[in-house]
Amino acid sequence: MSEQVKILVGTMTGTAELVASEIAEVLEDRGADAEIVLMDDLSADVFEPASAYIVCTSTYGQGDVPDNARILLESLKSDRPDLSAIRYGVFALGDMTYAQTFCFGGRQFDEILQELGARRIGEPEEHDASSGSLPEDEAATWTEDWYELYTASAEAVG
Repeated sequence: MSEQVKILVGTMTGTAELVASEIAEVLEDRGADAEIVLMDDLSADVFEPASAYIVCTSTYGQGDVPDNARILLESLKSDRPDLSAIRYGVFALGDMTYAQTFCFGGRQFDEILQELGARRIGEPEEHDASSGSLPEDEAATWTEDWYELYTASAEAVG
């Protein structure tokens, strides 16, 4: 059975969705079953036990999550589900021009998921739009490393 990974996408302009497509392609090339899910109107119950997730989100305004991700973030904070059976990764998009709020969208999800007991696989990747590198290129490299860590941790558990 192939590993299922849901990629939860928070986006305002579509860049994070483009990055999520690259992440899904890499995961599927490795034999995983990847599903892209826009965060629109999602709540904390999107997280299913023993599943893996990648949060792929941009940062907007004054360090906020994108509009389509707000309900999910607020639901996690208010419902506070036990996510100890969840494993996840974070690919955050930001711009160092706004250094004080750089990648806060991804950082907020990372923080609440850890508070709720979810186990992060690897380190979050934070793409800097002012770096000149394409976020989808960075996402491909990060995803290969993330998936290796994920499968190793799954074998250790199972």
